Amino acid sequence: MRQLLGELMDVEPLAIPLDAPPAAPPTLAPGWGCVSLSHCPDALLVGWGPRKLGVDLERLDRMLPAEALARRFFPPEERVQLRGLEPLALRQAVLDRWVIKEAAIKWQRGALAKDLPQWCCREDLRTVVHCGEGQELAVQGWRHGSWTLAMVQDALEGEGCDASRQVSMLCLA
Repeated sequence: MRQLLGELMDVEPLAIPLDAPPAAPPTLAPGWGCVSLSHCPDALLVGWGPRKLGVDLERLDRMLPAEALARRFFPPEERVQLRGLEPLALRQAVLDRWVIKEAAIKWQRGALAKDLPQWCCREDLRTVVHCGEGQELAVQGWRHGSWTLAMVQDALEGEGCDASRQVSMLCLA
């Protein structure tokens, strides 16, 4: 992560004031921006931006029990959005929402098991809302090679989540 951030900021990697203790999200010293990290067996995603963000990625071919996950972790509004989808489309729709919600939980500095049911993706997948607190985050989602990726940030007034302008991200296979 230091290597990537050093290249991005044109700074020696060891000069990056990164705190990355085991089992805790990485942080940068004040004034250096914010980072978020995600990985799967064959990829690493590092997100950096001037304000708080969360990122997540998963393989597009990840097998998951889509119907059971939606029933257990998705609020009624989302379950309605998924109703009637064929199994393959349902798996992809659940996976797309999963990466958005996991990115939101990283933004929140929360816990997956506790917080997953609290986040609800709007039907267009451009916004995710915390059911209890009403916090609304802008979503940028995309596909890259074999992965689906998401980044979330609190939207500034009149502004969406624009990864190309607000955040530099790098995905390594």
